[in-house]
Amino acid sequence: MVGRERRSTFRTPWYLRLLPAVMLVGGAFFDALSPPRFTAVPLFAAAPLVAAALTSWVVTLLTGIAAVVATAGLHVYNQDVTEITSFTEVTTVATVSAVALLINRVVRLGSERLASARVIAEAAQRAVLPEPQDRIAGLQVAARYEAAQADAFIGGDLFAVQDTPWGVRLIVGDVRGKGMEAVSAVAVLVGSFREAAEQESTLEAVAQRLERALKREGVRRPGLDAFEGFTTAVIGEIPAVRAGGPPGDGYAVRLVNRGHPDPLLLHADGSLVSLAPTEPALPLGMGDLGGGPDRADAYPLPAGSTLLLYTDGLSEARDAHGVFYDPGERLRGRVFPGPEELLDALVDDVRRYSGGGPSDDMALMAVARPSAGQPDRRRTVPVVPAD
Repeated sequence: MVGRERRSTFRTPWYLRLLPAVMLVGGAFFDALSPPRFTAVPLFAAAPLVAAALTSWVVTLLTGIAAVVATAGLHVYNQDVTEITSFTEVTTVATVSAVALLINRVVRLGSERLASARVIAEAAQRAVLPEPQDRIAGLQVAARYEAAQADAFIGGDLFAVQDTPWGVRLIVGDVRGKGMEAVSAVAVLVGSFREAAEQESTLEAVAQRLERALKREGVRRPGLDAFEGFTTAVIGEIPAVRAGGPPGDGYAVRLVNRGHPDPLLLHADGSLVSLAPTEPALPLGMGDLGGGPDRADAYPLPAGSTLLLYTDGLSEARDAHGVFYDPGERLRGRVFPGPEELLDALVDDVRRYSGGGPSDDMALMAVARPSAGQPDRRRTVPVVPAD
C-alpha cells in the first residue's frame, strides 16, 4: 500500500477553539471587578485575533462583534462613555476585529491551496507509483513509499511490479538528487521498466533498457545532472506461482543489482539471508565508466519466504547516537502474517529507532511466496521484542 494513512490533517483541539470566548468572559469580569484605571481592552482585542487563527470566518466575525459590544458595554457600566479614551478603545477593538477577519481569510485561502497541492501531489504519486495489487500471479505483494519531508508524497525513490510472460518482474530504485528533476527521472524509469518488462526476454536486457532510458533523460537535465545522474536499483524476476509451475526446491528469484542495498530474504522460521550480488555493479546511468555486462544472480525462494527490497532511506536512518539502522539485524528471528504486516512493523520500528522518522525518503517492497496450505493469518512477533 502506497503511503498507508500517512498523516492525518491537523485539526484544532476543541479546548483551543474555546480560547476566544474565555478571553472575552475573563476580560469582562476583570474590567467589571477592577478599579477604573485598569482595562481589559488588550484581552478584547486579542480575542478576535486568536479566533482568526483557530476558527472559521463566521466565528471570527462573531468574536469581533462580541469584543466591540463588550468594550462599549463596560464603558456604559463604568459611566465613562463620554470620555475620549472610551471612543479610542472601542475604535481600537473594532479595527483589530476587522484585521482579524482579513487574517482569517488569508489563512483559509492558504489552507485551501495547501489542501489542493496535497491532492495534486497524491494524484501524481498514484500516477507515477501506483499501488500494486496485493496478489500477483500467486505471490503476495506490498509496497510503501515513506517521505522524509512532512506532507511530501513523492521524491526520488521508486518501485514497480508487473506480471509478464517471463514471471513477475519488479524494481526498487533510488534516483540521485532531489526535487522535480528526480521525480521526472522516476517517471521515466518506471515507464521504461513497464515497457521493457513486457518486451525483453531476459532480466539483463531489461536493465540495459533502463540504462539507455536514464541516459536519454540525463541529456535533458541541466547542470551536473547531465553528466552525473544515476540511479541505484534492484531488478528482480520471480516465476509465477501457477499450476504446473516449478517444484519448491527449484523455485528461485533472479536479481540484477545495480549499486543498490542488498535485498533480504526472510524465511518462514524467522531466519534471514542477505542477497548480495556475485559481482558488484555500477548504478544505472554509469555503465560507460566500466564494468562488465549485467549478470543476474539466482537465489532460492522457498515456500513461505518473503523477499524484502528497500532504498537507503531505511538503512541510513540513524538513532540518537548516529548509529545506522540495520534492517537485517532488526528483522532476524521475526515472523509476520504477510508482506503488508512486515512493512507496517518495519516503518514503525525505524520511526522509533530514529526518533520520529528517517532523514531520507524510503521505498519498500515485500513479496511473499505462500507455502502450500498456509493459513491466511499466522502469529506475528513484533520487530522490537518486549522488555
